[in-house]
Amino acid sequence: MSARGEFSSRMGFVLAAAGSAVGLGNIWGFPTKVAENGGAAFVLMYLVMAFLLAYPVLMAELIIGRAKRANMIDALGSLSKNPKARVAGIVTGSIGLLTVVFILAFYSIVAGWMIAFFVDAASNMLGLSIPWLTQFSVSRNAIFMALFLFLTGFVVSGGVSNGIERWSVRLMPTLFAIIIILIVYVSFQEGAIEGWKAYLVPDFSRLLDSGLLIDAMGQAFFSMSLGVGTMLVYGSYIQQNENLPKLGASVALVDIGVAVFAGMLIIPAMYVAANNGVQIFTDSGALIQGDSLIFNVLPALFATIDVVGWVVATAFFALMVIAALTSSISMLEVPVAYLVDNKGIKRQKASALLSAVVLVISGFIILNFDALFGLVISLTTQYSQPLLGFVLCLFAGWVWNRNEILTELKHGQGSAEQSLFWRIWPWYIKFVCPVVIAFMFYRSLTA
Repeated sequence: MSARGEFSSRMGFVLAAAGSAVGLGNIWGFPTKVAENGGAAFVLMYLVMAFLLAYPVLMAELIIGRAKRANMIDALGSLSKNPKARVAGIVTGSIGLLTVVFILAFYSIVAGWMIAFFVDAASNMLGLSIPWLTQFSVSRNAIFMALFLFLTGFVVSGGVSNGIERWSVRLMPTLFAIIIILIVYVSFQEGAIEGWKAYLVPDFSRLLDSGLLIDAMGQAFFSMSLGVGTMLVYGSYIQQNENLPKLGASVALVDIGVAVFAGMLIIPAMYVAANNGVQIFTDSGALIQGDSLIFNVLPALFATIDVVGWVVATAFFALMVIAALTSSISMLEVPVAYLVDNKGIKRQKASALLSAVVLVISGFIILNFDALFGLVISLTTQYSQPLLGFVLCLFAGWVWNRNEILTELKHGQGSAEQSLFWRIWPWYIKFVCPVVIAFMFYRSLTA
């Protein structure tokens, strides 16, 4: 086993990488985007973007990561001997590292809310009521944000196999079980059938809306944790004999599957809420989405189901906390891997140090919430991630030697040069992905 650490099994990697991809971006972000963009039309375009754009970029990160066995900065900086390309790689890796730190900063705040609502639901199930848990305040936000970062740092400090993999193989099956149980429960409630129709029947007139397409691309990149080095770093811990295209496909399918399943839960739940007298439409007639959906509509739904509602609420917010944690550990691992690889800092110290850095940034956002929270989300997920994905396509397609890529793939598949993946991916990542991402980004700026 590598001194840097490795995933001890294929299943361990798939669950850890899928856990990185499966987060609030799937279980919160995806359904709210569905609600905002007309239901099934968005689902269809999300699937197109996930397979045609996100999966090729995911493979670029995994291949670079395993080949270079390094953090994002060192890996991209070593793809070419050309001095300018090396500098560009180091700069890109540094921007990716900073981006993931700021994503984790706002993510920890939202995850803290999930913990607070989980504790509230569990308390009410036991007959206790603590209004402070669900009231927006600096103290509530700061305390639960810090608790979430402590949990994240604790898992990452355990290393690859004893920390990240060990917890992923426990948390991910739990997540799957909870989401399936909740889907079954919600589907048998009055009003659910209307939600299923909204989710599964597309309005084809909206398929090419610029806003929908941009949201679908951004959601695909954010939900798969692309552009910021999480998959690259996880790729650096993959064993040499693994078939990378198959592993990447497994991760992408699990990620997409959980997003689709989350929609199967939350969109029907909204219509069940409407049937129970909860307002689910805005004054303009659009479905409520974002913060209001998770923290107003769904809790109001749970409250209408009496005692059983608190049980369902506890299970739902446990699901949200687990999803958040499996993603946050991969985010924290990106800068931790850099300090361990490049600076020689022990993992436990690096985890504690970076958790403290993120805590300070998150605290500053909390104290200036109205001005900074939305801004940080927009800059990191709408702009930085797609741009970093674009640059990763350039590195994989134009900077890195094609023969080196093939050699890396052949470690896990001796006849890789004859595979369908090798016949399509190199030119696709070189020409198609950069053009499409650039076009979509241009549309987002001019929309």
